[in-house]
Amino acid sequence: MKWSLPLAMLLAFGLATAARAANEADYKAAYAAAETASKEAAGLRNQWTVTVSTLAAAKKAADGGDFDRATAAAREAEALAKASIFQATSEKEAWKAMEIR
Repeated sequence: MKWSLPLAMLLAFGLATAARAANEADYKAAYAAAETASKEAAGLRNQWTVTVSTLAAAKKAADGGDFDRATAAAREAEALAKASIFQATSEKEAWKAMEIR
């Protein structure tokens, strides 16, 4: 029972910092990371169209001043781009296992 108050305060502080609103700097950092990953996927010739549309949605939300939505969309676009990079690199050699010999 002694630890319940400090533990509750620690949890409340942790949740409060995690729930803060995103600002323009957060968006710009997330968008830059997503754009870099998207360009890498394009270089591998495996850029997913959903990544491009999610990046466009992030930019549109940022233009409207909704940096929470813009940051979330940019992070989603980065995840999609990284998944397409993973797909491209893993399938680079995987096709050989399916080849009929």
